[in-house]
Amino acid sequence: MREANEKKKGRVAENVEMSVSIQPLGDRALVIDWGGGIAVDTHQRIRAFCTWLNKRQRPEVIEIIPAYTTVTVIYDPMKIIGMQGSYRLSYQLDQDIAHARLSPYQHMKKWMEELLISMEHMDVGESRVVDIPVCYGGEYGPDLELVAAHAGLSVEEVIDLHRNQDYLVHMVGFAPGFPYLGGLSERLEVPRRGTPRASIAPGSVGIGGKQTGVYPISTPGGWNLIGRTPRRLFRPESLTPSLLQMGDIVRFRPITAEQYAEWTEEEL
Repeated sequence: MREANEKKKGRVAENVEMSVSIQPLGDRALVIDWGGGIAVDTHQRIRAFCTWLNKRQRPEVIEIIPAYTTVTVIYDPMKIIGMQGSYRLSYQLDQDIAHARLSPYQHMKKWMEELLISMEHMDVGESRVVDIPVCYGGEYGPDLELVAAHAGLSVEEVIDLHRNQDYLVHMVGFAPGFPYLGGLSERLEVPRRGTPRASIAPGSVGIGGKQTGVYPISTPGGWNLIGRTPRRLFRPESLTPSLLQMGDIVRFRPITAEQYAEWTEEEL
């Protein structure tokens, strides 16, 4: 039975005390850290924060990089100086001071703190469900039998456990379009390979430790390969190059080797 993702419609949890820290990262970036480990609640807060930040389209923001428990915001300090004039910003610090002299980092930190307060009750909306067809085993999944042996399961049981889950995309990174997925069954947890492969084919589906994922491009890698998808996860010619985005729900669907060979992009 497929495990429904408990936060598919994710309202940021209310009245939950979380210690959020903001620290500089060099002179043109800062890191907002929600602390703790990988958790759906933390993911929803990060997703809400990034959604609000993207909607504001501030000229000083260069890039927003979400991760499991953090968001890194890269900014242009010279634009902050130019916009505000010698760091003179419009933050009311007390009864007598209408403007304060703040460094670019202080400016960004103040703004981040205001956003964190204002987004407390934000609804991040419905997650998009993305179907990923996978040809398991054989030449496409050379480590499938090793994973089965390590888990004490049959090959068919590994495939069933892997396919009958909803996987939350916590973040995209490592390589362009590479999704870090949460939701892998504990029964399928298996250590990474002792010797990584020098090159892994695009579309390869792997398991490494507590995670499963899909290699979008040819890269080295140490995860155990159990199958491959014909879908292109990284499309540089597209306006949105990464097929998967933070907050998506991934569902794997088994296909045959014949279906894999006949797959065309028009079917997507």
